[in-house]
Amino acid sequence: MSNILFPGAHGSHLLGGKANALAELSATQLSIPAWFVVSPLAFKSCISDEQYHDLTVADEITQFQTILDQLVLSDDFLTALNKAMSQLCPAGEPVAVRSSAVDEDGENHSFAGQLESYLFVDKATVAQRVVDVWRSGFSERVLSYRQEAGLSLMPEVPAVLIQRMIDAEVSGVAFAADPVTGHRSVAVIGALYGLGTALVSGDVDADTFHVDLKNNIIQRDIAEKRFAHHFDNSQDEGVSAKAVADEKINQASLNDAQILAVADLVRTTSQHFNCPQDIEWAYHQGELYLLQSRPITSLADMADPEGALNIWDNSNIAESYGGVTTPLTFSFASKAYEEVYRQFCRILKVPSHVIDDNDTTYRRMLGLIRGRVYYNMLSWYRVLAMLPGFTFNRPFMEQMMGVKEGLPDAIVSELSQASGGARFRDGLNLLNMFGGLIVNHFTLPKTIDRFYARLNKALKTDYQTLSTLRADALCHHYHELEQQLLTRWDAPLVNDFFAMIFHGVLSKLTVKWCHDKDDTLHNDLLCGEGGMISAEPAQRVRTMAKLLIDDTAMIDLLCDANLTEIHQAISERPVLAQHIEDYLNKFGDRCLDELKLESITLHDDPGLLFCSVGQLAKRLQTDPDVSGNNVEATIRAQAEQKVIDSLGNKGIKKSVFNWVLKHARHRVRDRENLRFERTRLFGHVRRIFVELGKRFTDVDMLAKPKDIFYLEVNEIMGVVEGTTSLVSLKGLIALRRAEFDTYETMPAPADRFDTYGIVHHGNRFESAHAPEETEGDFAKGIACCPGIVRGPVRVITDPRNAKLKAGEILVAERTDPGWIMLFPSASALLVERGSLLSHSAIVAREMGIPAIVSISGVTRWLKDGDWVEMDGSRGTVRRIEAEDSL
Repeated sequence: MSNILFPGAHGSHLLGGKANALAELSATQLSIPAWFVVSPLAFKSCISDEQYHDLTVADEITQFQTILDQLVLSDDFLTALNKAMSQLCPAGEPVAVRSSAVDEDGENHSFAGQLESYLFVDKATVAQRVVDVWRSGFSERVLSYRQEAGLSLMPEVPAVLIQRMIDAEVSGVAFAADPVTGHRSVAVIGALYGLGTALVSGDVDADTFHVDLKNNIIQRDIAEKRFAHHFDNSQDEGVSAKAVADEKINQASLNDAQILAVADLVRTTSQHFNCPQDIEWAYHQGELYLLQSRPITSLADMADPEGALNIWDNSNIAESYGGVTTPLTFSFASKAYEEVYRQFCRILKVPSHVIDDNDTTYRRMLGLIRGRVYYNMLSWYRVLAMLPGFTFNRPFMEQMMGVKEGLPDAIVSELSQASGGARFRDGLNLLNMFGGLIVNHFTLPKTIDRFYARLNKALKTDYQTLSTLRADALCHHYHELEQQLLTRWDAPLVNDFFAMIFHGVLSKLTVKWCHDKDDTLHNDLLCGEGGMISAEPAQRVRTMAKLLIDDTAMIDLLCDANLTEIHQAISERPVLAQHIEDYLNKFGDRCLDELKLESITLHDDPGLLFCSVGQLAKRLQTDPDVSGNNVEATIRAQAEQKVIDSLGNKGIKKSVFNWVLKHARHRVRDRENLRFERTRLFGHVRRIFVELGKRFTDVDMLAKPKDIFYLEVNEIMGVVEGTTSLVSLKGLIALRRAEFDTYETMPAPADRFDTYGIVHHGNRFESAHAPEETEGDFAKGIACCPGIVRGPVRVITDPRNAKLKAGEILVAERTDPGWIMLFPSASALLVERGSLLSHSAIVAREMGIPAIVSISGVTRWLKDGDWVEMDGSRGTVRRIEAEDSL
């Protein structure tokens, strides 16, 4: 390239960032002052090989400067430089001498202001200024910048850009996107009289203009400008440039046509580079010149605030998918949510065209943020907005999902309007939906029975049979499950919807008709319903514990021995062995994080079951009545009496109330029971993929069977069925594993946050509000089950091998069905997350264990051994001194 100064030098890598950008733009019609570049090879020609070697191994500023002081410009270099200057400035015009380092003005690092630049340099001084620019590449501030930016601490010799000087009347900078707010549709222009260097350095204030994509100047900020102009020594005219500037000091530096021209210039350069640019420009004698163009580096970590809004909330979904979740689990869960809620809308007679028009809504019910599962709240609300009574149902759904913060009013209004449309047509649809609801309500018991029959048939293939199937047969079985269950998940969906409605109505009636000021009576009325399978594991653990009250040796083994010793001892006790076998046959898939396919089940490791039985048996030796006093029946009877006292002989109200109460009890009970069927299905799916992992490992497609969890469902099926574009699974898994390992070490995103535009670019995943923390000696949450308990707390983060002592209150961030085995040993429950319809709340009510959920920051507020008084009726917790309880 002819404008690279040094014999034999060619290639854009020698130009550095600044000059390379100008070289790329040379083919355009833009006005760019003439220039040439001194390549880094010129530097090497002026230094010996030994000195250059010393420079590359130097690690201190003084060493760099000592070597640079020995620099002697060669005759060849000076001859070439003088020749280039004569061609560039035949009349001896001044030039700008500026750095153009390889790292400079790139997409990631601008090096703005780090290296030296010199303006209005005459021909005689150019060579010295080139040396000064080289020297600045080894300055302390450049080394500090490189260190902070994570770059190599060995500086690169910068190329030097020598460009014809423009003595501007007006100059400045321009950004194709707003570098402060991140708005990609707004160009921002800074302008002032004279040279823009004063603006770049921050020495003076400048006018600022904002221009949108339609060329509307949407904002003008006119500054009181101090003039920044180069005074040529030959200028001795009667009116100085300073005087002219003083007359214009409070005027806009650009007229509208010039503003739009600069906006067009920065957008043209951005289109050329396919990246928003930050440019320097100048007006001279009415012509607009481009001086420099580089990427806006700050946008790399900035979301576009004009991008699509998404609201993410993990609420009670963290109960099912806590912490980092593998790609396999997320891909399966995401597809399941998509299919079942599409089906839900069909059940409720949402018109087919409405369902089809919202196809992307169903696909985006869930999101994965730093490996953690979140509700995409706008998708959930859009689904709800398709149903009748959006405004009425919305609070109930928020209560069921456990979200603490509703939607902004503007979005609620938009969704409400979206569900309106043509009044007559929507009126007919509304009637149709209500008709569907009525039919589904009365046929729900039969629907549930058919669902159980269908599920049992689909899951009839036992684990032993699965272990014998080929990979293609396992995939075929998985597709059968999809067809038979995932697209026919009608009973749980309809039941959940009615549980939400009846639970919400019951709450309103107890407040309005029974004067329940604390809004807890409806919880007490749901206690002790019976027939709830989620309480059965705890009951079975209690039964096994009672078998061992007099067997201290076995109790000690269950609490402290290894699995081999425990299995040997169990085999010597046939009655206990049968109870454990029965438990595992029914609840072996009910484990910690049971809906995460990668979770270790009780089939794989029954240690938690053994420890829970042993710990409770040890408690029963000193307190035979622990968790076995049928308190739930007492709570229920007292609540029913309150209703009788409030309604008395009000026949109609009493009948309506009892009807609502009956269905609320049935729906909440069936909701928990049907969730167990989901556990069975997920357990079966888990086993299918574990077996596929073994088949893939057998043929060396995986390093080990558990690597299957780092693939997505469609990738696994595609490898077997020939429908995937990627078959190098080991490489993909290594990449995914490394990424998900990083998620484990990164701060978890907030419980609720907004994102704009590209979700995984520039968004911080932080709440707009400060996280709620409990302070002082008092806290409040959602009351779930009544009872006043005083005692020490035990904060448990992992129930494996957790030990609760007599009278201790269990404190946890969240619980799932895998925690149920600890419940009989707890005197009360305090849970940081959850809602009235979350698992911990329902099971606590069923078992009569005083409980409060949704206590912000309780696991950080309390520590092991702290004494508290909790009131499960009011949802209050008070920290007390231990002696206060005596």
